[in-house]
Amino acid sequence: MAIELATEYGKVFVTDEVIAVLAGSAALDCYGLVGMASRNQLKDGIAELLRRDNLSRGVEVHRDEQGLMAIDLYIVVSYGTKISVVAHNVQTKVKYVLNDVAGLKVENVNIFVSGVRVAQ
Repeated sequence: MAIELATEYGKVFVTDEVIAVLAGSAALDCYGLVGMASRNQLKDGIAELLRRDNLSRGVEVHRDEQGLMAIDLYIVVSYGTKISVVAHNVQTKVKYVLNDVAGLKVENVNIFVSGVRVAQ
């Protein structure tokens, strides 16, 4: 389902896939994040690390009846970093990019840490 944004020039439709790619790209810019993890670990087995071409696989977009959006991010954190600080930085960056840059209304950004890895 696409979000409809009305501008003075016409309408813009933004799909959930585009929102997921924007959120994943914003998250990967944060220090302490090794990469995105698979959303469905039971199906995929262990948490596989996803590269830039698979950003949307580590992101889920949820919308309620009022149009408010919640984003779930499944991440892998770098060993030696404070997980709570990395999670807070990812939440802040994703919410900023989606709210202020893309003009979308994001209510919550939920972080699920799927693993810790040594950064290369």
